Amino acid sequence: MTPLSILELVRVTEAVDARGALNNARGLAAHAERLGYNRVWVAEHHNMRGIASAATSVVLAHIAEGTKTIRIGAGGIMLPNHSPYVIAEQFGTLAQLFPGRIDLGLGRAPGTDQLTLRALRRTPEAADNFPQDILELQAFLAPAGPGQRIEAVPAAGTNVPLWILGSSHFGAMLAAELGLPYAFASHFAPDHLIEALAIYRSRFKPSEQLDKPYAMVGVNVIAAETDADAKRLATTQQMSFTGIFRGARGLSQPPIDDIETYWSPVEKAQVTRMLARSIVGSPDTVRAGMDALIAEAKADELIIVSDVYEHTLRLRSIELIAEAAGLASLRPAAIRAV
Repeated sequence: MTPLSILELVRVTEAVDARGALNNARGLAAHAERLGYNRVWVAEHHNMRGIASAATSVVLAHIAEGTKTIRIGAGGIMLPNHSPYVIAEQFGTLAQLFPGRIDLGLGRAPGTDQLTLRALRRTPEAADNFPQDILELQAFLAPAGPGQRIEAVPAAGTNVPLWILGSSHFGAMLAAELGLPYAFASHFAPDHLIEALAIYRSRFKPSEQLDKPYAMVGVNVIAAETDADAKRLATTQQMSFTGIFRGARGLSQPPIDDIETYWSPVEKAQVTRMLARSIVGSPDTVRAGMDALIAEAKADELIIVSDVYEHTLRLRSIELIAEAAGLASLRPAAIRAV
């Protein structure tokens, strides 16, 4: 059975404030744990009113405290925004608090706009150091060597598993070169999925962390009792993506009956392309869609985004997805760290 995981957006909505979004994320993770999901990740986003996961390591601690066995991680930390030393300290601390459960996915994009990037005191050129920063971070997470004068306390020796995140060929080549697991963001950048995975697998070099390629595929999945119900729920995400093109990234909005009244033909074409691999429908539709994606991409794992406005319906969505995927009702003792 292909493992199934969740990318939690920690959505602030027109009805739920930031604190509510953080508590909802914690509740969703506990629900996912009971259903047999493998991991829950959150991503670093800045200056976005509708997403409350900017302080990613703090959010992960909150979620991990509400769960017992499911893996918790960053999907991801935008490493050019940070000192590798500080990220090692943060995630080493998480690993000490929640041993054997922490993942660290790393991205090269800023996760924000250029104006906010300046507020973070980082420059666009920082991304050029991404490969070297990963090696530096990896070294701080490894056991300290004899005479090592700079040690990331309490991170040294935790060996937190690193992942490379990507939406292009660059991430695939880097993950292959470093021998790290690779997560492709086809939930918003589907165009190069198959090509990127082929590059990753063909160029992969075994490492201490990983002896063979391991690819996780991001995909939007929204499930409801019927196809029509699911399509209506999906309008929340369609409106959020439309907001990207309008330069208006606001709060998450409740679903509407007719999305055609909301977007223009140009916006529809843009959003439809970004969401091209979305799987939306009843459990039967979701099962067929996920099976087809796993077969096409030869995915080792799927990480789903189920961006549903109402929390109870989002819980129901991930429940129906779990049923469609054939997950066990009780979580297995062994979980995949990779």
